[in-house]
Amino acid sequence: MFVNVRAIIERKRGDVTEIVIQRRVKAHEDGRPFELPGGRINPYESYISALKREVLEETGLHVTKVYGEETKMETNESTSNVEIMEPFAIYQTVKGPVDSLGAYFRCEAKGTLLQEGDETDNIMWISVNDLSSAIEEGRIDFSWVDMSGILYYLKWCRQQTQSTIDY
Repeated sequence: MFVNVRAIIERKRGDVTEIVIQRRVKAHEDGRPFELPGGRINPYESYISALKREVLEETGLHVTKVYGEETKMETNESTSNVEIMEPFAIYQTVKGPVDSLGAYFRCEAKGTLLQEGDETDNIMWISVNDLSSAIEEGRIDFSWVDMSGILYYLKWCRQQTQSTIDY
């Protein structure tokens, strides 16, 4: 089983929220679907360290804020150290080509997007509204794991809008 971390990198442009998406470029996989930045956590690597590393490798951006990081605590014992925090969402594949679980984190980042990253290209900012329309109209294809994460995020955005909470 693989353990992953995924980034929903947000920015505000006026009253429009945008997130980063990128095209997946992996030689061993068919197609070139879009995905969110992220990947496997190395042994004993923390969620936040993995998130920052993956975002930098794939997009060139430096994570400056992780929503939920303020909930982080550690239970540091003489023989172990456990980190716990509140992610935006978690996932587990219950069927599919890869057995994995992971955490999605909403975050903010600064810097300039790369033209090509670590097994990624076509890295871009897209408004949440344009993303939602593109998915509904079948104009964009996401990796099988991240389609679930994106749909969950879009549902959350609609709930925030309906409750008039500014996020």
